[in-house]
Amino acid sequence: MRLFFQLFPIRDALRRELSWTHYRSLLRVEDADTRLWYMNEAAQQNWSTRALDRQIGTLYYERLLASQDRLPVREEAAARIGALALTPRDFVRDPVMLEFLGLPNTGKLLESSLEDALIGHLQSFLLELGKGFAFVARQQRISTESKDFYLDLVFYNYLLKCFVLFDLKTDELTHQDIGQMDMYVRMYDDLRRGEQDNPTVGIILCARKDQSVVRYSVLHGNEQLFATKYKLVLPSEEELRAELVREQEVLAEQIADLAEDEQGDGDDR
Repeated sequence: MRLFFQLFPIRDALRRELSWTHYRSLLRVEDADTRLWYMNEAAQQNWSTRALDRQIGTLYYERLLASQDRLPVREEAAARIGALALTPRDFVRDPVMLEFLGLPNTGKLLESSLEDALIGHLQSFLLELGKGFAFVARQQRISTESKDFYLDLVFYNYLLKCFVLFDLKTDELTHQDIGQMDMYVRMYDDLRRGEQDNPTVGIILCARKDQSVVRYSVLHGNEQLFATKYKLVLPSEEELRAELVREQEVLAEQIADLAEDEQGDGDDR
């Protein structure tokens, strides 16, 4: 954490478009000017973490500086990004920053109030979500033979070529929320998805989430179902530190899981 605040001393200069995993990658860049360039380019080009790692690993910025004709270098870099298969995970930000709504960060926030505010600031919300999102509907009805269900917000991402459903939760994420969104995604695939569309993606936008709930639910390892937090104000330095600690814990768990899987594969052999 000390290293992070040494390398990024000006909090207002951080790009909110980037996730904590992006900043983990940027910590590997030793030169300050190079690190700043990669940070801004990743935000402007909406690079996923994988794309940022690829560009850092191939010394994209350094080759740009050394080249007299920069167009071929940029075209080569764009081709590398294009070669990376886009997945829904590359598009989901956590947290989603909603300070543009101007909502108070205290007291009980109604889900209907959050939905109204997002619709009222739809352009800003689309920019926060990233590239490729187009608004489809709010409170869209999907019906079975016996019941009607209403989806809070529906978007289409033309880069992923799929519908993206948002369920808004102003409290902490629960297993019931996850089960409900899992059902919505399955129903939408069955009732609304076209032949040319990729599988529907479901995103639960919640105020808080417990990593144990995420880990021991259908969210774990799922490429079509996600839970992401929203924040109504930009984080303080203390919150940044807490978030970094959380990311380190999640990363440690992922490494431990990977080690267990590899151990299991070795035992099978």
